[in-house]
Amino acid sequence: MKWKTYVVSVLIALAVGGLSALITSGNMMIYDELVQPPLAPPAILFPIVWTILYVAMGIGAARVCIEGKGMRVITTEAIKTYAAQLVVNFFWSIIFFNFRAFLAAFLWLILLWVLILVMLVRFAKVDNLAAIINIPYLVWVTFAGYLNFMIYILN
Repeated sequence: MKWKTYVVSVLIALAVGGLSALITSGNMMIYDELVQPPLAPPAILFPIVWTILYVAMGIGAARVCIEGKGMRVITTEAIKTYAAQLVVNFFWSIIFFNFRAFLAAFLWLILLWVLILVMLVRFAKVDNLAAIINIPYLVWVTFAGYLNFMIYILN
């Protein structure tokens, strides 16, 4: 039964990322047209990293659901925060790529960063491993914040 929770949770996270990518796919070519800051990775790296991160998000959320059965309130708060950050994550690429609103995207990314941090804290209250496997997500979004802000400044 646990494996179904993992599969569904990972598929939900991947679906959110996939739908966002689908909505923005016609505008992602702007990344290569923008003045890039130092340390900007090639565009091909983003879907690889995001796929790994969405899988980690899904695994973390599944662990919280499975391990938190006896802690209903704490688990519910952790999953609500997870869902909120997933929604905010979904809209970032639309703001950045479709609307080309780089400053708004950066500010939105700050909101995402805060939600991820809160999610990590809440996940840790239920299952430490669920939080630990999502630390790279926070690190990546921090790096994305740097890229986003510098693209705003340079363009």
